[in-house]
Amino acid sequence: MRGLLSGQGWRNTLLSVPNSDSEESPIVLFPDGIKVLYDSPDAAVDVCFIHGLNGDREKTWTADRQSAPWPEILLPSELQDVRILVYGYNAHVVRKGVAASTRLVDHAANLLGDLTSDRARYSASSRPLVFVAHSLGGLVCKKAILLSRNNPEPHLRSIFDYTKGVIFMGTPHKGSWLAYWANLSASALGLVKSTNRSLLTTLRLDDQLLESIQRDFWAMVREQREASRSLEITCFFEALPSSILGRAVTVVSEDSATLDGYSSFSIHANHRDMVKYNSAEDNGFKRLLGELTRWRDQARDSEARQPESTETQIQGPVGSSFYNYGGDQVNAPGGTVNISRGSGNQLPGATFSGPVHFG
Repeated sequence: MRGLLSGQGWRNTLLSVPNSDSEESPIVLFPDGIKVLYDSPDAAVDVCFIHGLNGDREKTWTADRQSAPWPEILLPSELQDVRILVYGYNAHVVRKGVAASTRLVDHAANLLGDLTSDRARYSASSRPLVFVAHSLGGLVCKKAILLSRNNPEPHLRSIFDYTKGVIFMGTPHKGSWLAYWANLSASALGLVKSTNRSLLTTLRLDDQLLESIQRDFWAMVREQREASRSLEITCFFEALPSSILGRAVTVVSEDSATLDGYSSFSIHANHRDMVKYNSAEDNGFKRLLGELTRWRDQARDSEARQPESTETQIQGPVGSSFYNYGGDQVNAPGGTVNISRGSGNQLPGATFSGPVHFG
């Protein structure tokens, strides 16, 4: 038996096992963490791609008969001023050996940490950030943003602070047919020895973790809207069913893959192939590129409109700092109030230096 979930929509995705049950399970290695596919010295935006269940940080985005992922071979010629990243994590949920037991929240925490470190390494911590997430990767992405928002560490909060938008590709916001596998015993799966039920049960329609991520994410989005922050969201859903065990199955329904109040578009492909493009003429690629280009332009225009900082810091006695923004200045430790009308050096004996940051 080879490829339990075979068929046009699931080639090389969910399972590949030896022909004999007595054979030892091969060690499955997977590329994890961040990999930079393309960098530009003038990068205006970071674009991070996150795969889904049983995916791979490069193979998920590589079309059949192509040797490299399309974000590497198609995107740079269309968007020269972006940095393109892919993120990998162990999302294997069905296998002959021992499946990983990592929880979704652990994957999200790892994404947050790895991406924060990478952006700091490339001096890109304050660069606008866009996510493109497929399937389960969208849930990992949402949880990572929520973890960033509520994090006590300023460097980890930067992911939330600088996220420009998220493109969800077949993300099961309200659950997926894939949760069906969590209901099967190992014996029912033949040669399969174990499944990562933690990830699979998250995809159930009534799963509490799935509901809490959706609820918290929506609350965050509403809060940002009220604060006049533009947090862009676009959803894509599969237009064709996948062939699984002789059945035509819509892995993630349109209702589950879309979010009320935000733009949504179909891609004429099944769940697997909706993120695999052979050429720049592929209509799915054109639709995705249109969103990325628009957000890149918005980020670039926003940067151009930023006025030069007039923030200055007054160096006072050790243990005290003054911040001059053209208003009243307070030296709290000494209990002294200094009235400064304007943005110049108006405090006798004070020295100004910048830039200045809170925290």
